[in-house]
Amino acid sequence: MIAMRKTVDGSGKAADMEIEEKYRLDSYGYDLPDGLIAQEPSDRRDGSRLMVLDREKEETGHFTFSDLPTFLRTGDCLVVNETRVVPARLFVRKPTGGLVELLAVRYREREFDAMFRTHRGLKHGLKLGILDRNGNPAGEELIVKRVHGDGTATVGTIGNQGPRAIMDAWGRVPVPPYIRRDDDLRHELDCERYQTVYARREGAVAAPTAGLHFTDEILALLEAKGVDVARVCLHVGPGTFKPINCDDIRGHRVGSEQYSVSPRAAAAINRTIKRGGRVIAVGTTVVRTLEASWDGAGVGHGSGETDLFILPGHDFKAVSGMVTNFHLPGSSLLVLVSAFCGRGRILDAYRCAVEMGYRFYSYGDAMLIL
Repeated sequence: MIAMRKTVDGSGKAADMEIEEKYRLDSYGYDLPDGLIAQEPSDRRDGSRLMVLDREKEETGHFTFSDLPTFLRTGDCLVVNETRVVPARLFVRKPTGGLVELLAVRYREREFDAMFRTHRGLKHGLKLGILDRNGNPAGEELIVKRVHGDGTATVGTIGNQGPRAIMDAWGRVPVPPYIRRDDDLRHELDCERYQTVYARREGAVAAPTAGLHFTDEILALLEAKGVDVARVCLHVGPGTFKPINCDDIRGHRVGSEQYSVSPRAAAAINRTIKRGGRVIAVGTTVVRTLEASWDGAGVGHGSGETDLFILPGHDFKAVSGMVTNFHLPGSSLLVLVSAFCGRGRILDAYRCAVEMGYRFYSYGDAMLIL
């Protein structure tokens, strides 16, 4: 199907433009009851449900995440993202008493950039009193140094503590807004479970949630089976979850995120590809890291930034399988998994998951695509 919409060409005149169905934002929607949005993790990390999609056989199976090792084989390489979430959500008050929510996205020695939410905005020179996790004054202040036009501000520290120390002392785990937290009764739970067991390198504002299901025991089982486990890093930024606001998804831009691939990880992945094994990416962040690192002959090692938005028609060169969660309608993450597996197949699987009562989003159940 092809849709028509009005746009403006270079001459400023209205023009008709055809949008193929695979590029239409409204082609990536599905109905989800609120009750299926997971508010807490499963009792055990590996106790989540696991839907398995076999692309070649066009089969779908339903299992528990602890069954994952049975689907991987000797010679495969599982690639995980070892980024670590920082407690980057901070509440502060203006001198007038107005509440401000800050989400730190980039740190420097004495200041940080943050997305902010407040009723009346921020302005240069405004002092902000930090609140502790119980909502009481912490006795420390910040100062607004610059306000940017994209909904972010540069905020400086005033006392002796740097931004990271402030976040460690008073910041909260930045769980997504669809996970409702009206108080801090679940703070300790989120600190533990909104973090992968292999998280090592601090810098993410959100967890690579496909990895939340893994346990040390599952990783040990895989390695004993002859599956390589390679570790890369992409510090998840807010751009990963930025909503698509254009009818034609090709007009969407995801934010730039920092990534790194070590020589050891690149060697393990390329060795797997060369011998005909499967490279199984744990999460969309790993998919983007490996595809962005492809140098024509294999996955290159090194550090950099990527704003890669994977669309239908993408030629996947490094990744042959994926572990992923169930994503929001109309999101860049849903577009990515649709590009990998086929939009129709993914939406059918999501409808099936709804019918069977799967739990969705960050604390929800998982899918293995092979």
